[in-house]
Amino acid sequence: MYIEINDQSEIPIYLQLANQIIQAIATGDALPYESLPSGRALAGDLGINMHTVNKAYHYLEDKRFIQVLPKSGAIIHPEAIRTASDEEREGIRDRLQPIIDEAKCLKLTDEEIYQLIKGEKK
Repeated sequence: MYIEINDQSEIPIYLQLANQIIQAIATGDALPYESLPSGRALAGDLGINMHTVNKAYHYLEDKRFIQVLPKSGAIIHPEAIRTASDEEREGIRDRLQPIIDEAKCLKLTDEEIYQLIKGEKK
């Protein structure tokens, strides 16, 4: 799994890290039960603060994408790929809506928005 942090981004570093781990899970680059680096090791590799990695790991654990095992480190949660609960579905909708609204203000068509969501390049 390759992780790249952009310190010029408006997105907080812990979210950049979390989002890239979620992307790795979604694409199959990170599989259930796969071990993740320790917070200290990953922080050293990325040149970021260990507390930032811990914040990302706690965020991912709260969303059930990873599981932190005491004294054993973190693994990809066995149910990281699952059917979304109603609450999870609502949370995704709430986060997407402002982006969709912005896209419509920029005169993107529904088809163009759909292509962006699917990750297709035009």
